[in-house]
Amino acid sequence: TGIMLEIFLNFIPLSLIALHERNLENNTPLRMTPSSFKAAKCYLLTVGNCINVFNPHNNFLRKPNFLLTLFTFTSGFHPTFICMSCNSLITLIYVLILNNNLFKKHRLSVVLTNTYAKSVVNMADLIYKDQLKTRIVLVAMETWAADNKFAISENPLITLREFMKYRRDFIKEKSDAVHLFSGSQFESSRSGAAYIGGICSLLKGGGVNEFGKTDLMAVTLAQSLAHNIGIISDKRKLASGECKCEDTWSGCIMGDTGYYLPKKFTQCNIEEYHDFLNSGGGACLFNKPSKLLDPPECGNGFIETGEECDCGTPAECVLEGAECCKKCTLTQDSQCSDGLCCKKCKFQPMGTVCREAVNDCDIRETCSGNSSQCAPNIHKMDGYSCDGVQGICFGGRCKTRDRQCKYIWGQNVMSSDKYCYEKLNIEGTEKGNCGKDKDTWIQCNKRDVLCGYLLCTNIGNIPRLGELDGEITSTLVVQQGRTLNCSGGHVKLDEDVDLGYVEDGTPCGPKMMCLEHRCLPVAAFNFSTCLSNKEGTVCSGNGVCSNELKCVCNRHWVGEDCSTYFPYNDDAKAGITLSGNGVAGTNIIIGIIAGTILVLALILGITAWGYKNYREQRQLPQGDYVKKPGDGDSFYSDIPPGVSTNSASSSKKRSNGLSHSWSERIPDTKHISDICENGRPRSNSWQGNLGGNRKKIRGKRFRPRSNSTETLSPAKSPSSSTGSIASSRKYPYPMPPLPDEDKKVNRPSAR
Repeated sequence: TGIMLEIFLNFIPLSLIALHERNLENNTPLRMTPSSFKAAKCYLLTVGNCINVFNPHNNFLRKPNFLLTLFTFTSGFHPTFICMSCNSLITLIYVLILNNNLFKKHRLSVVLTNTYAKSVVNMADLIYKDQLKTRIVLVAMETWAADNKFAISENPLITLREFMKYRRDFIKEKSDAVHLFSGSQFESSRSGAAYIGGICSLLKGGGVNEFGKTDLMAVTLAQSLAHNIGIISDKRKLASGECKCEDTWSGCIMGDTGYYLPKKFTQCNIEEYHDFLNSGGGACLFNKPSKLLDPPECGNGFIETGEECDCGTPAECVLEGAECCKKCTLTQDSQCSDGLCCKKCKFQPMGTVCREAVNDCDIRETCSGNSSQCAPNIHKMDGYSCDGVQGICFGGRCKTRDRQCKYIWGQNVMSSDKYCYEKLNIEGTEKGNCGKDKDTWIQCNKRDVLCGYLLCTNIGNIPRLGELDGEITSTLVVQQGRTLNCSGGHVKLDEDVDLGYVEDGTPCGPKMMCLEHRCLPVAAFNFSTCLSNKEGTVCSGNGVCSNELKCVCNRHWVGEDCSTYFPYNDDAKAGITLSGNGVAGTNIIIGIIAGTILVLALILGITAWGYKNYREQRQLPQGDYVKKPGDGDSFYSDIPPGVSTNSASSSKKRSNGLSHSWSERIPDTKHISDICENGRPRSNSWQGNLGGNRKKIRGKRFRPRSNSTETLSPAKSPSSSTGSIASSRKYPYPMPPLPDEDKKVNRPSAR
């Protein structure tokens, strides 16, 4: 079985878990089923008499680029646990895998297996929330009901490596970490294995754990996830007494011994976690999960489908968000209820810094002005210089030999002089080399000496982490009257990882960096880059390129390439203003003015067109009329039907202001039958156009003023007694008088 899970910076489960940490406000534990809640309640309130022994020093401990940790755990207890309120929590997105062995231990029931796993995760989440202000969020869970997807070895290191391969190839769910619950016991006293500092890495963000009781598994998972987020047991501080567990009865999560189920981290552990985050590790932990494993539910602290807000449980809402959010609906005039970009129920203005940069390779995040959440955590693209010009950014961290020496041997240690590397690493001995081929030390090429064996000054006898393989090599070299200390040691985390060599990504010359004990040009890494201006300057020199290959512009600069100057006010109430200096700012103002004029012109044009149509409709005849034919303007014409005339006389004005012309011939009485039927015209095509400059109104009927029918007859016409035609008011125009069949067309007629 397997489970995927998202974790908030509060605790990390140990099965196939995908971790994801993020700063959140108003977070809540994972939703629990009645059975899982019962298990958690028992864990928190029941007192036991068991002894729990940890031996993390047998582990391969942490390394910035993912060290492996083995840990031991035997027996445990049920401590009293009080969850304190937490603010600004970090979220760990977690995926959990439950193998077939665990499935069989739960009577071949997926429900029972998943309930057990959720209970473990919830317990661990409570510990992390209280101690580390971190939430563990389960986003996916996979149970292997048919068979194991790969062979589960009794050696946790082998199982871990195979599991990470499985994650790379088959687990598509995005997460910060993935853990496996093996459902079996590992060899000797080892209860699991995890990569130290491996969080956010596809190949190192994970761990494996053996089977145990729910409460014991919760502590084991807490320890395993702690290694993933950079927490180690500093051997030097432990030996010197600097790091002590204040709870001597229960012990501490990362400690060796205790008489009660541990529920706390030491202050040193908490500082190690903060140092890990401040050094650029765990960048993914500040991003919010896009979904949860369980269905949407109001009160879980996550805004899900159908919710406007979610400030958490009633108790958490009282602490923050209650005035902005009621039953997952925003109160009146509220824009938000929680988040780093939400203040007093309103969005923080654009440009407000919500997350500061933690090192030279990090990028500070700002508010967008239309969201309560801080922008996703990002860092500079690999290859940027850092620490002055001494280091190079790689994976969000500033890589230098000095930093690596301090990390392994302590804060007072520094990297040896360059001459030490040039003198010793070219020899190919235990004191200086570029790796080992079976039993033979490999000599470094002259250009690769800074990428070989790590040489430091003033190192002690015990490394902060890992296991010393062999003896410390200490050599004194004289150069121009100076005595140089060139010391090192092979610090092993597992069979494959040796911290005693310079890390990949460490600079080894101008625009050069290390990769697998070789010094290569940065250009050889084919780093993608962001948009450039015409001069070829990345982000126009007004921003930096992020690991997402997008320009992050400096203040007051916008655009995909940061080429547009866009000043905005720092006042939170003022929001964005367009005042400012610069050509771009002037262009923006001109553009806005021109756009406003264009919109107004468009509105006026539409208004004029509508008014014209309105006037034309209002000017339609209010009654019947017949125009008296004359020489220049006659209803009768010799022009054949369908032929129009351009003569001026055809457009003379009527006394009521309308022009009237006829483009079709009015037939004589011989053709009346063609246009009339039962006293009504067959069509109104003969009626002509009203207004020479007016369009016909198609598809619309003239609304009659009454339902009466009038009789129209030409006055003083021989045919007036028999030529009357009935016309309904529903027709838009009255019919003109019919011509006398014995008279010419131009004979005057009167209505």
